[in-house]
Amino acid sequence: MTIHRLLQHSAFNQDDIDRMVAAYEHCLQTLDLVDRSDPITERIAKQIIEIAQTGERDPVVIGKQVADVFQRSPR
Repeated sequence: MTIHRLLQHSAFNQDDIDRMVAAYEHCLQTLDLVDRSDPITERIAKQIIEIAQTGERDPVVIGKQVADVFQRSPR
């Protein structure tokens, strides 16, 4: 899973990682993305990490923010 690879050497604690993974899953489901090797999934994971770094901790809020961005922009 893309987000796990990106977080494997991060300074986030396990609770934060769990929330980001939940946001990632929520976002992929919202965007109807099932192919985890699709390059867009890495862009989504990076966006989720960036938002989490701002202090947002709610996985639904994070996932929705990222999904909204990707729904508005062309792939």
